[in-house]
Amino acid sequence: MAVLKNTIGFWRVAAPLLGAAIGSGVLGCGTAAAPQELHNARHAYTQASQGAAAQLAPAQLDTARQAVERANMAFGSGADEAVVRDLAYVAERQVAIAVSTAGLEQANRTLAKYEKDEDELRRKLQNATQSELARIKKELQTEHQARLVAERSAEAALKSLDEVARVKEESRGIVITLSGAVLFATGEHALLPIAKDKLREVAQALLDQGDSTIVVEGHTDARGSSSKNHELSLLRAQEVRGYLVSQGIPTNSIQAQGLGEERPVATNDTAEGRANNRRVEIVVNPRNKSKAHADSTAGG
Repeated sequence: MAVLKNTIGFWRVAAPLLGAAIGSGVLGCGTAAAPQELHNARHAYTQASQGAAAQLAPAQLDTARQAVERANMAFGSGADEAVVRDLAYVAERQVAIAVSTAGLEQANRTLAKYEKDEDELRRKLQNATQSELARIKKELQTEHQARLVAERSAEAALKSLDEVARVKEESRGIVITLSGAVLFATGEHALLPIAKDKLREVAQALLDQGDSTIVVEGHTDARGSSSKNHELSLLRAQEVRGYLVSQGIPTNSIQAQGLGEERPVATNDTAEGRANNRRVEIVVNPRNKSKAHADSTAGG
């Protein structure tokens, strides 16, 4: 708890100063005009560092800060503009995740407060005198409406975070798609802190699903050589597999594959498209479902 308080205290002081430095390009930018995506990422980070994310999502905000720094350093070192745009796009996404995480935390705190207040009012209602009855009923109605508003806020924040991991059912199984920008830094295969948070949720969902066969597929965009992309995608898939195993998924039920740039889901001509192509897909097939299908097929 002391560590968390110290972290929050640090961000209260440091985040606005760092946000100003990033926003002005102090963190290593040359004299050439920065692409609009980089301006957008800097501005988004500055706004987020001065808002609720500094207190309620410091870890996610720090991940965003590092992403903005990488984009700034790439720009300052004269990297190809497409590379800078990609890094800036990823940085802006990381800022959005920090803001959404903070919004969800705030909404959950507010919801918990209203639920507690509503329970207290219900208790008072049971012991109220006739003269107090109308007043407490009115207060209870007000608290109920406030709780509904808080629930909608929590749902909106959760929906925003759900963009990080999408789930759909395909012919090959249940496919959980995780954004590569959230899982890994550019060109790296070590998991980011927010990735571990999301993968813990995924692991719990897989355990709740019951006995399943699981394939973790790594995918990249088309930048770089095909061999390097296959290598990186495999390392990332293995990293995700290893973390899921550490969370209780049986080793004999999960495997990793690196597919490189072979299966794009968007164009590789834009920063957004390349970001969507950099992903990890977890394909899940419940064993009992597979067996039932096989039995029905064998039965003619």
